[in-house]
Parts: sequence; C-alpha cells; structure tokens
Amino acid sequence: MKQEYIVIYTTFPDLRTAKKIIGGLVQSKLAACGNIFKLSSIYHWKGKVEKNSEYGAFIKTIKAKYTAVETYIKKYHPYEVPEVIAWTIDKGSSKYLAWVRKESS
Repeated sequence: MKQEYIVIYTTFPDLRTAKKIIGGLVQSKLAACGNIFKLSSIYHWKGKVEKNSEYGAFIKTIKAKYTAVETYIKKYHPYEVPEVIAWTIDKGSSKYLAWVRKESS
C-alpha cells in the first residue's frame, strides 16, 4: 500500500444533513462509504464556549479524491467553517481497500 487510502472526518448539525452530504459523496463516487455517529462537541466559536450535539462522519476514499471531497462538503455544508480533516490509512484489509479504490474511482 502506497498510503493512497484516507479517512476524512467531518461533523454535521443533524442526521439529515449528514445523510444528504455523505449520500452525495458516495453517489458521486467521491467516497466508497461513510459512517455517521452521534456525538457531543465542546468548542470555542466567536468568543464563546459552545456545547452542542452533532453528528460525526468517517468517510473512506482514496487520497486523490481529497480535494474534491473537501470542495463538495464546503459547498453543501451549513456551517460557516466546516471541519474537514484527513488521516492516511497505513494498514488495512487488502480486500476492503480494493473495494474502497473501486468505489471511489
């Protein structure tokens, strides 16, 4: 593996938005899949500490698609500054990673 697979992490204000954006990424073949989960966030925003329920997502794709995924998220995301960060997948099941490549290409 040449560090070509990545996980992109982002958060959403609600489940509907998360499903819509992740669904669009998968349908557009920008990502193979996304896992959505509920979480609680505490963060600084405009001089205040905010505490909110959100939905997080792990999006699996290939490194070459990062810029397109980030652009897509920013286009459709309701947040002024959506979180979009990525990690390289260093190891993984060869069959699973082959599936990620196939579905993200």
